[in-house]
Amino acid sequence: MTQRYLLDTKVISHIMQGRDTKLLARLAKLTIGQAVISSVTLAEIEYGIQRRDSSEKLRYALTQVLLRMDVLPWDAAAATCYGELCSSLEAQGINLSDFDMMIAAHALSLKLTLVSRDKAFKQIPKQRLKLEVW
Repeated sequence: MTQRYLLDTKVISHIMQGRDTKLLARLAKLTIGQAVISSVTLAEIEYGIQRRDSSEKLRYALTQVLLRMDVLPWDAAAATCYGELCSSLEAQGINLSDFDMMIAAHALSLKLTLVSRDKAFKQIPKQRLKLEVW
C-alpha cells in the first residue's frame, strides 16, 4: 500500500507561492492521490484568500493545487477522533489551535501521515501522529 500524505495549511500555502523548489520537487515524485488536503485546510486557505488584496492571484494558485489534490471531507470519524485527541492532549497540558487539532484528528482518523511545517504538531506524541516536515 502506498503511503498517503495529508498536507497542512502552511505546506499548501508554500505550494501556492511556488518558490520552494525542494517542496515542489518532492510533490512531483508522488503519484496522483498520494497527497491530499483536509476540508479544514481548505477552509483556512479560503479565509486567507478572502482577507487579501491579491485574491485573484491566490485564487488561481489554489485552483492549480486543487486540480492535483483531493480535498477530503471532515466527517464523523474525524470528529470522534478530534474529541478523544483534544481530551487526551489537554490532560497532558498540550493545547493546539482548534484548526490544528482538527487537521491532526483528520490525519489520525484516516491513518495518514501529516505533512507540516508548523511546530505546534510536534507537541503531539510521535506514537499518536505520523508527522513529516517537508
